[in-house]
Parts: sequence; structure tokens; C-alpha cells
Amino acid sequence: MGGYMVKIAVIGIVAIMLAIMFKKGKEEYSLYISITASALILLWGIGKLEVILDAIEQLQGYIQMNKAYVGILIKIIGITYITEISASLCKDSGYQAIGDQIELVGKLTILAISMPIMLALLDTINGFLAF
Repeated sequence: MGGYMVKIAVIGIVAIMLAIMFKKGKEEYSLYISITASALILLWGIGKLEVILDAIEQLQGYIQMNKAYVGILIKIIGITYITEISASLCKDSGYQAIGDQIELVGKLTILAISMPIMLALLDTINGFLAF
């Protein structure tokens, strides 16, 4: 697992070095290199989601969890990835305000999607307090 992360880090560092080299003469190439490296790293990272999904399935075996909650958790993970990558690309391109807005909308979306889990948790706590 550690060797995998080292490869990802090396790809990121090489991409940064290439982007810096092109930043002075051909600035648009610098942006393309950054976007391409981000996409490649994301694709390799998505492969790790299988491990997470297997762990969630195993957790479901131990604890009676509503399948809708698992779907919500998976959506939250996806929204987090998309938000982080797109906001970072905007900020790296010099569009800080747009990146900040993407992060804000991502956080609000996660909050809205997680409301059913929050309400179920409050119902459970209320049930314990009623005894």
C-alpha cells in the first residue's frame, strides 16, 4: 500500500516540475499538465474506493444499517472527491473565488444529503432518553 502512495506522490511531483518549466513560456501547457496529472491521480484513487465499499459491506454485516444510509455515505465520498479536485484546479488556475464557491456548495450539498442520517441519529438518541 505504501509503494502505491509513493508512485502517486512521484507522479504529482513530476507533474509540478513540468508545469513549473512551462509556466514562463507556454502557460497554457502548465494548466493542461496540472489537469492531466489530477485526472490520472483521481483515476488511480478511485480504485481504492473498492476497499472502502468492501469495508462498508462488512460493517453492514456486523451492524444492522439501513441501505439508504450506505448510499448516502457513498454519495458523500463522491461529492468530497469532486469538490476537492475541482476547487483545487480552480485555485491553481488563479480563480480563488470560484474555487472557494465550489467548496462552499460542496459542503452545503454534503450537509443536505446527510440530513436523513442526522435525523435518524437524533431519533435514536431521543428513544434512549425516553426510557
